Amino acid sequence: MKGVIFLTRTGYDPQLGKHVKDPYLGPNPSLGACRPDLRERLQPGDSIFTISGKIATAPQFVMGGFDVASKVHATEAYQLYPEQRVGLREDGQRTGNVIVDERGQQHELDDHPSSTIERRFKNFIVGTNPIALVTNREIDAGRRETLDALCDILERKGKTPFEIVGRSGRTMNERQIEEMREWLESIKRDAS
Repeated sequence: MKGVIFLTRTGYDPQLGKHVKDPYLGPNPSLGACRPDLRERLQPGDSIFTISGKIATAPQFVMGGFDVASKVHATEAYQLYPEQRVGLREDGQRTGNVIVDERGQQHELDDHPSSTIERRFKNFIVGTNPIALVTNREIDAGRRETLDALCDILERKGKTPFEIVGRSGRTMNERQIEEMREWLESIKRDAS
């Protein structure tokens, strides 16, 4: 078992920034179009954790994670997860990480380059065992504790999540995965 932790794009923050559409950390967690490099490497039983994108008004935080249950093609994900199909929210932001349309082609709202689309259609990660910081209290605690937790769990020094995790993300071993999950669970317990 291995894991990975990575940062979402700048500006993406579920509380104070843009809507985070991929990965999806809800009841049917998934990683659909982003990070094809990671999706190719990860296998069932592995784990994924995600850090919010950089915003000017607040520290980044570990949003949550899940375990990889299986990998499917985006056309299969279209059938399995209609609630995760690309669409627009009431505020005009894009939502959904299933980037194909009913014909199995790139959805017109998806803005990934057409030159990479076939690679993005492959290895849609179906998740299980999700854990996510979702309430304001959980997120606020996550913001306060993330930097120290990343330094401790990943055994790396840094003043920002980017300095610790890097642009490509960081591979995690089994102990680090367990510690990350335990830390997230403790935040959820303390915030309830």
